[in-house]
Amino acid sequence: MSSLSALRRFIRLSLSASLVAASLVSSGCGYNRIQSTDEQVSAAWSEVLNQYQRRADLVPNMVNIVKGYAAHEKELFMKVTEARARVGSIQATPGLLNDQQAFDRFVSAQNELRGSLSRLIAVAENYPQVKADGAFRDLQAQIEGTENRIAVARNRYIEAVRQYNVTVRSFPANMTAKMFNYTTKPTFSPAVEEAPAKPPTIEF
Repeated sequence: MSSLSALRRFIRLSLSASLVAASLVSSGCGYNRIQSTDEQVSAAWSEVLNQYQRRADLVPNMVNIVKGYAAHEKELFMKVTEARARVGSIQATPGLLNDQQAFDRFVSAQNELRGSLSRLIAVAENYPQVKADGAFRDLQAQIEGTENRIAVARNRYIEAVRQYNVTVRSFPANMTAKMFNYTTKPTFSPAVEEAPAKPPTIEF
């Protein structure tokens, strides 16, 4: 075997060994686990956003139906509309999940919209004509279902963040997290999640 062939063989073996070592190091130091849990957080957050958007999409129709029977409730309609506008003005970028203050502002806006919508439904309950409207009843049912889906999506997000945060805080993955700038992510908490946990009750 020529010295050149031997050198090539040595280089190939060295490269293979380096790849195997890198793979073992990356898996042993928690890098792959961080990636996996980070992806789970992103997927869970996407579902939260989908359900929040579904609720926001239902608001204009609900306002229009109630307005048709109770046009004088202008202040309430304005508050609901403004709350929905504030929700739409906050960009739910990926960076939101790495910024506690931005996350809190987003959740606060969502809570404000939920509260305004609950007040709108409560006022509508005082108008027999509204309660008798089939479109109103259908929207009410959709809103209740959406609130339930939001609660489920939030719980899944909370669990995904818990697993991720435990990973980036635990040794030796915490060393890898620092190296690649992975930090803990914000989650829903009683201090932020002030809206009632129970969805609006439908009574006919």
